[in-house]
Amino acid sequence: MRVLSIQSHVAYGYVGNRAATFPLQRLGHEVWAVNTVEFSNHTGYGAWKGRVAAPDQVRDVVAGIAERGALASCDAVLTGYLGDAALGEVVLEAVAMVRKANPNAVWCCDPVIGDIDRQVYVRPGIPEFFRDRIVAHSDILTPNHFELEWLSGRKVATLKDTLSAARALMGDGQNPSIVLVTSLRRRDAPAGTIEMLALTREAAWLVSTPELAFPIAPNGTGDAVAALFLAQWHAHRDVGRALEAVAASIYAVLEATLASGERELRLVTAQDMLVSPPRRFGAMRLDA
Repeated sequence: MRVLSIQSHVAYGYVGNRAATFPLQRLGHEVWAVNTVEFSNHTGYGAWKGRVAAPDQVRDVVAGIAERGALASCDAVLTGYLGDAALGEVVLEAVAMVRKANPNAVWCCDPVIGDIDRQVYVRPGIPEFFRDRIVAHSDILTPNHFELEWLSGRKVATLKDTLSAARALMGDGQNPSIVLVTSLRRRDAPAGTIEMLALTREAAWLVSTPELAFPIAPNGTGDAVAALFLAQWHAHRDVGRALEAVAASIYAVLEATLASGERELRLVTAQDMLVSPPRRFGAMRLDA
């Protein structure tokens, strides 16, 4: 698979393209990484250096890739942290270019807005751009619990709430055809667990893993999960199987991260676990 990945870049740590590119490469895929920001580190530290890329800069990089004749062989577009709402227009243009060159290409969008602990942490205008301009055009959408609530305008407290909110995002059109809800924390889940829920228009699958006791939860997990899910879905075209594979891989990486005492994901040191995780988690099919 060849992936055009448009999202953030940090020099230190693993979020955005740094969290997505290596896992995809380790699984044998080509990645064309286009950066929407160039930061020293992710914003969760509270301080960082660097700047958001100008829209024309990102547009030019994509245009240069197109001039190589590469977009016809692009199988997927992966997008995440934008940095500025104006970059959303560039993303839509890039997706349109890829789809024109290869109508079979899919767009996996991680709508990075915020999380339960920090609430909205992106610039003004970005959440609304995701909601109003992007959701209905993506093929695979991967919101976390907080983002699901924000985009759907619904409170998510139970499994029924989760299914209802995710199906609301799918709407009446063709897209998104798959919604993957990450970091799901519903009140009717077993204690000490964290879940992911993947839905198509026909069915849903729920997978649960133990919730690890991090002093500070590592950033970039959602970015890595979106990339891994895209890879596994592309390989098998089986949502349940993809969900199980992603849960196993990301849990193994998180275990290694916790054991290391480091704040950043141990994607490189735990790279073999991306391919062959030691523990598996079964996904339960929900016919709803």
